[in-house]
Amino acid sequence: MDASQQELAAEIARRRTFAIISHPDAGKTTLTEKLLLFGGALREAGAVRAQKASRYATSDWLELEKQRGISVSSSVMHFEHSGHRVNILDTPGHKDFSEDTYRTLLAADSAVMLIDAGKGVESQTRKLFEVCRMSGIPIFTFINKMDRLGRDPLELLTEIEEVLGIDAVPLDWPVGAGREFRGVYDRQLQKLVLFSGGKHGTALVDQTEIEGAVDASAVREFMGSAASEVRDALELLDGAGEPFDPERVRAGAQTPVFFGSALTNFGVLPFLDRFLEIAPCPGARDSSAGPIDPAEAPFSGFVFKIQANMDPDHRDRVAFLRVCSGRFVKESNATHVRTGKRVRLSKSSLVQARGREGVDVAYPGDVVGLFDPGIYRIGDTLSAGDSFAFEGIPSFSPEHFARVEVAEVLNRKSLNKGLEQLAQEGAVQLFTEPGAGTAVPILGAVGPLQFDVLQHRMSTEYKVSLKLTALPYQIARWLGPDTDREIFRFSETKLLEDRDGRAVVLAKSPWYFERLQEKHPELVLSPTAIHA
Repeated sequence: MDASQQELAAEIARRRTFAIISHPDAGKTTLTEKLLLFGGALREAGAVRAQKASRYATSDWLELEKQRGISVSSSVMHFEHSGHRVNILDTPGHKDFSEDTYRTLLAADSAVMLIDAGKGVESQTRKLFEVCRMSGIPIFTFINKMDRLGRDPLELLTEIEEVLGIDAVPLDWPVGAGREFRGVYDRQLQKLVLFSGGKHGTALVDQTEIEGAVDASAVREFMGSAASEVRDALELLDGAGEPFDPERVRAGAQTPVFFGSALTNFGVLPFLDRFLEIAPCPGARDSSAGPIDPAEAPFSGFVFKIQANMDPDHRDRVAFLRVCSGRFVKESNATHVRTGKRVRLSKSSLVQARGREGVDVAYPGDVVGLFDPGIYRIGDTLSAGDSFAFEGIPSFSPEHFARVEVAEVLNRKSLNKGLEQLAQEGAVQLFTEPGAGTAVPILGAVGPLQFDVLQHRMSTEYKVSLKLTALPYQIARWLGPDTDREIFRFSETKLLEDRDGRAVVLAKSPWYFERLQEKHPELVLSPTAIHA
């Protein structure tokens, strides 16, 4: 192995690229802020509040996110910590934006599952966990809000195992709860970590470490009234719990569990340090040519997100590219596999939420922002070597549909441009009726909040006031290319085409599709369409 290969292998080994998933209001964006704080990327953490907040979270940069105090778009942040290069893919917590979350998870090497200590495993957590399981990425668990009185930690572990079907192995254990939450005991390193200070979570906390077994006199003295409860819980776990097994974690059969409070910063640094030790670095990824080794193959990567108008002064578009193998080198050339054309990798940047910084070289695991003149789509593969494609990124069946009232729009050019660009981002899905002389756009969304975001962004970014009329459909299915479309002419369904000209059928309930397939057994209906 020459010096160049050694340098590439070393850069890959120190990278950790992960996404954070949770139910809304579990504290996901707050935890992201605190990881950035401990990584030195922030001087002071911003609380995630609604309109009256004096600061806003770094990862929430869309104007609507600032107004509502929620994350509605995935974002990327990075920092250096203890010799590791950390790339955080912050995802929307709201269920209406689960498709954006799914795309982002495909670019991650692992996921941190955030659970509210008072609420346990919630519905959106279950859905996102299943997405992680389908993607085959390891999952780490952070039980948050220990600064509030919540459920018993042992009860939470049992719920994780029973509801999600994965072994939960705590690597640390909380000392106290609510106002009495003062620290964690590290089971593997056998030491007590106590926290103080932190200026209500906006600054780093002070940590005091006391080494020793859980029943050592010094450890018990510092734990105070919580000593007996902690000792009894750990004895139970040692006797009846599963041992920590890194291989089972990588296989998705076991999740390491940590406890803390993202709001106060208590437990965040111990979690970050241990996570970086055991989380996987970038590995081989499946493609049409087989697994692509990050250290052996030339540069390659895929686009998992497109964002228009990140810079309101320039109204530009950025394609988020996950580097999968080799070195990304600015101004080099690569093949845009879908079109077969050679593209120059110019105007590249590392994205930090809304901010950007120029980048000359990037490595597997990094996310690079490419200036997009309109040539990229979600799922596109770039390769400097052989022409192959990474596995496609699916579009899921929308559950809400609306017609755009074009007669209400004065500037049709801005309307078409805005809808096309936001559809390319994946903000909504865009359909038209086949054969219509003047195309009337029909929009599809996983959740109704997507329509609110669309209308807000069309108004602020494209100066178009958009009126939508809800349609009575709740499900969509894509048709095979050889399907006889006459089947749907007199049915109680609606036949449309997506942006790529593929036939899509809308129905008011699954029952309509079941009845159609009874009449036409040869009919193939797909709940997803792959971004080729």
